[in-house]
Amino acid sequence: MHFLDQAKIFIRSGAGGPGAVAFRREKYEEYGGPNGGSGGKGGDIVFEAVAGLNTLIDFRYTQHFKAQRGHGGMGTNRTGAGGNDLVIKVPVGTQVLDDDRETVLLDLTEVGERVVLLRGGEGGRGNASYKSSTNRAPRQSGPGWPGEEMYVWLRLKLLADAGLVGLPNAGKSTFINQITNTKAKVGEYAFTTLRPQLGVVRHRAREFVLADIPGLIEGAADGAGIGDRFLGHIERCRVLIHLVDIHSDTDPVEAMRVVEGELEAYGMGLGDKARLVALNKIDLVDTELVNAFAKELLEAGATRVFPISAATGKGIDALLDAVLDHLPAATITERPTGEVENAEDAKPWSPL
Repeated sequence: MHFLDQAKIFIRSGAGGPGAVAFRREKYEEYGGPNGGSGGKGGDIVFEAVAGLNTLIDFRYTQHFKAQRGHGGMGTNRTGAGGNDLVIKVPVGTQVLDDDRETVLLDLTEVGERVVLLRGGEGGRGNASYKSSTNRAPRQSGPGWPGEEMYVWLRLKLLADAGLVGLPNAGKSTFINQITNTKAKVGEYAFTTLRPQLGVVRHRAREFVLADIPGLIEGAADGAGIGDRFLGHIERCRVLIHLVDIHSDTDPVEAMRVVEGELEAYGMGLGDKARLVALNKIDLVDTELVNAFAKELLEAGATRVFPISAATGKGIDALLDAVLDHLPAATITERPTGEVENAEDAKPWSPL
């Protein structure tokens, strides 16, 4: 299934049904009088967040949504039936924005949440409602009120507890494959990840959702590389895991600075989120170099550094323990700022 996180659609609520012009014509009834009923109300446009969806791909093929209009009134004071509401089902985490793509109209963050965005028009009045002492046989009726219509943008922001960020080839796909059942693409070239990935991590008898987004490069906020369009998927995360490659040609401190700068440039509170720095690929270098780089990262502003190997699983348990500390109902253990996990004491990952 293709991943699509933005879509533009047209929506229109149903118009109200017209009122009826009718008169009583019954045997032995000397004065019949008007008895035309009013029209029915038009259908509403309703958005509903449902489980089991994680893409907006359906809206690539269907962009126009129109609710049913109300039925017309009838004689003997019968009101027309109301039009059926049109329920548009979207993934949890979907925002509905105005056509300007800035004004947020709806933000659906819970399964089963239903919100009426456009209300259907009221039905027109039948001629029976126009009867008065001076107008005993009115022949007028209302046509029904029109529905509302507008273009809106749908923007999906995945709901995850933790987000994974870093430069291209930092090992993010290998990391998420190691700790979840995700089958993310892994390759020895930049931008193997072209769309966000979600995985469920099970650790210490608890579960949390981890989101992996494509790698950031310097200038991503200005559109370089894939740009920063996917950063919206980690806006709701409670903690970010920043993977730094110790074995690349880029200095780890410079790598951390680039990604931190792009998070700050993007805004939306990403620069203020709790971050855990993971020094990845320690299986390819000696322990002395790991400790030296970890010390440099601390001096550059990192609060905690976790030497890990996403390929072998070494050191990952300590990192996941720290992630649990930032999740609801977790017991947060106070640790001194600037603590470095000992690479020599890091144990291989185990599912138990």
